[in-house]
Amino acid sequence: MNSEDKFAHKAKEYDALQRRLDTANAIAAKIKENINLTKETHIIDFGSGTGLLLEALSNDIAKVTAIDISPSMTSILREKELPCKLDIIELDLTKQDLDIQVDGIVTSMTMHHIKDIKTMLEKFAKMLKSGGFIAIADLESEDGTFHDTDTGVEHFGFENEDLKQLVQESGFKNCKIETVTKISKPHKDFNVFLLTAFK
Repeated sequence: MNSEDKFAHKAKEYDALQRRLDTANAIAAKIKENINLTKETHIIDFGSGTGLLLEALSNDIAKVTAIDISPSMTSILREKELPCKLDIIELDLTKQDLDIQVDGIVTSMTMHHIKDIKTMLEKFAKMLKSGGFIAIADLESEDGTFHDTDTGVEHFGFENEDLKQLVQESGFKNCKIETVTKISKPHKDFNVFLLTAFK
C-alpha cells in the first residue's frame, strides 16, 4: 500500500466532473456490447476509484470486487448503494497478489499508471476463470499533456497494436480494440479505447 495517497486531492470532487461520468457510461455501454454480462457474473474493477464504471455496470452483474490503492477514493465508493454485491479491497496489485477467481476484469484509465503492463496482464489471467474476459479502457497514445498533476503516470497512453500484442502474449485470445469515446480538455481532445479479450 502506498503511504502517500496521490489521489486524495481529487476524491471528493471526482464524480462531479461531467466528462468523467460520460466517459464511464460510454465505456460501460461498449463493454455491454462486447461481453455477455449476466446476473451471475462476478467481475473485478481494477483501479475502481470512486466506482463510476462499476456503477454503470452494476445493474447487469451479480458482484463486483473493487480494487484500488487510494483510501480517499474507496471511501467515496463505500458510501454508494449498488444493485449488485460489492467487495472493496485496498490493495496494490503491482506488489501483492489476490487469490480469487472471477468471470471478468474491467479497468478504466488505470493501466497508464502501471509500469509493467505484461506482468499485470499475466496477473489478470491468473484471476480469471477459463473463458473469462478482460475489458481495458485507457488513453490512446498521447503527447503527455493529458495529466496536469503527477499521479504516477507511467505511459502517455498506448499504441493499439502494441497493447494488443502484449495481451495476446499474456494468454488471451479474440482480442478486439476500438476507440469508444474522447475526453475533451480545454487544449485538446484525447481518444479513449476499449480492448476486450478472453482467456
